[in-house]
Amino acid sequence: MQIFHSPVRHIVRASAVLGISLACLPSAHALFEDAEARRAILELRQRFDASAQENAQMRRSLLDLQAQIETLRSDLASLRGQNEQLAREASEIQRTQNDLVQGVDERLSRFEPAEVQVDGLRFIAQPQERNDFEVALEQFRAGDFATARKSFAAFINTYKQSGYIPSARFWLANTQYAARDYKNAVLNYRAVVNAGPQHERAAEAALSLANCQIELKDTKAARQVLQALLRDYPGSEAAATGKQLLDSLK
Repeated sequence: MQIFHSPVRHIVRASAVLGISLACLPSAHALFEDAEARRAILELRQRFDASAQENAQMRRSLLDLQAQIETLRSDLASLRGQNEQLAREASEIQRTQNDLVQGVDERLSRFEPAEVQVDGLRFIAQPQERNDFEVALEQFRAGDFATARKSFAAFINTYKQSGYIPSARFWLANTQYAARDYKNAVLNYRAVVNAGPQHERAAEAALSLANCQIELKDTKAARQVLQALLRDYPGSEAAATGKQLLDSLK
């Protein structure tokens, strides 16, 4: 009996071992698959963490770049403001310089001769000479004929060679005419007429001369002056008035 059961026992044991081995095969395969999955998950996590770090670094870089841009904008605005301020200051300096130059020129012009043009005549006048004439003329325009008469008479006596003389005599004659000083007015009006047609007041002076002569009852002389006025200044307003006056003397 012992000899009969020994092979069977070995067979049974072998079958049991084989069964156990076969039963363990799926478990080993599952363990292998879990390890691979964990490794893949770990790699994905590492990639995700690396990507997150890169994104964070990129975000920080963008924030730094934005801050730099804002700083540049601020600096640019500051520079623009400084440039505008410098431009305003330069403009103010230029304006001040121009005012200073103009002021110096004006002060110098008070002491230097200058070319002037009065009643069609152009000549060089001294500053004081020009000032004295303008003061006398302003007195006349203000209606202060008595003071203007004295000023023009003093001017003629002081500046005998002045280019203002014909004009000064014209205005002096007007003050004398207003004062009914016709004799002296005749002398000064005639001087203006004799200055020639280049003087813009010559035709007006001729008409006023004729009026003075009429006031002095010298109609013959007045007629001659009026005839000369019509001949020498035919298109002037003075000639038109003179023709009417001449017709009234016939």
